[in-house]
Amino acid sequence: MLVTGARQCGKSTLAAQVGNARSAEWRSLDRAALREAARFDPEAFVAAEGLMVIDEVQRAPELLLAIKERVDSDPVPGRFLLTGSARLLGLRGVPDALPGRMETLELWPLSQGEIDGSPDGLIDALYAAGPGFQHATTEGRDGYVERITRGGFPEAVARQARRRERFLDNYVADIINRDVMQISEIERGPQMRALIRLLAARSGQLLVPATLATELRLPQPTISRYLGLLEEVFLIKRVPSWSRNLGSRSTRTPKIAMSDSGVAANLLDLDSRALRQPTGPLGGLLEAFVAMEIARQLTWSQQRAELFHYRTKDKVEVDLVVENRAGQVLAFDVKASSTVRAEDFRGLHHLADRIGEDLVVGAVLYTGRETLPFGPRFRAIPISAVWEAGNP
Repeated sequence: MLVTGARQCGKSTLAAQVGNARSAEWRSLDRAALREAARFDPEAFVAAEGLMVIDEVQRAPELLLAIKERVDSDPVPGRFLLTGSARLLGLRGVPDALPGRMETLELWPLSQGEIDGSPDGLIDALYAAGPGFQHATTEGRDGYVERITRGGFPEAVARQARRRERFLDNYVADIINRDVMQISEIERGPQMRALIRLLAARSGQLLVPATLATELRLPQPTISRYLGLLEEVFLIKRVPSWSRNLGSRSTRTPKIAMSDSGVAANLLDLDSRALRQPTGPLGGLLEAFVAMEIARQLTWSQQRAELFHYRTKDKVEVDLVVENRAGQVLAFDVKASSTVRAEDFRGLHHLADRIGEDLVVGAVLYTGRETLPFGPRFRAIPISAVWEAGNP
């Protein structure tokens, strides 16, 4: 089993808890001596008879071939628990990523429900209840702003103000200087940092590498390569475009979301006071925040579903589209306003006309406090329902 995901999201803590419960041997490759031993003699390093946890395995990818040989010779399930902060298939020098022999669990920063101890069950609840879904909340705009600037990293959640900002600054620096450099040598460190800030400013918007290349005065292949690296280290997530034509989804323009809203806000030097202003740049950050909360939720929901966005050639848009394996769709537009108007449902109605009864619910997620009907399958729903709603 490989537990992978963003740096500082709790992979090592989870692996340690599981390993201790099963009396597994713990080996962290953050320790220089162990790392050198793993690189010098990978076969001997993994030759222990009992269970073994190897933390930060991407630091010695030579171990993967030795683990493969060990598993092939004696295929006892669960012998190795690995953690890594970068997707192993993206690492330079990986000889074999154990295809067919390894299950992968991705961890992201904490969801709002995990922080609050609430159910995180909106997707399952909407599929179960349909338009009959109801939710009310005490959460308001100020609360959402605080959640966005806080983000979901355990260290950031536990800190306040300047200490949180320092943690987030160091987090991005470590991503570039350690993880990105390990995956692939980059020639332009300052330009990588500029790209990250530009991506944060475009949270919730379309991701067009050619435009980024023009703004940063870099070749488009370089931008595309850098985007791939940032996705490998879980700093960004691309939300693909939805289409009934499965073959066209991968060729249409995705949207960009930073994996953690606190990182995005800090990169833009936006604190809670700035985002509370009526003219503050809340909209894109709020959409990306909601997108990542739903993306996290889809990793444990009962519904096997995927996350997309929808945009036509005529620029009719729906911010987020969730589709399950049966082709049933939940569609969401995200608004920073505490009031909703009928015209806010334009994109949702367009999508409904296209897919008919496959649309289960079309919802405007807003900063108001109650669920309101806007037609047979259309609702205004408080954003906090994403993490406060439970299964019916």
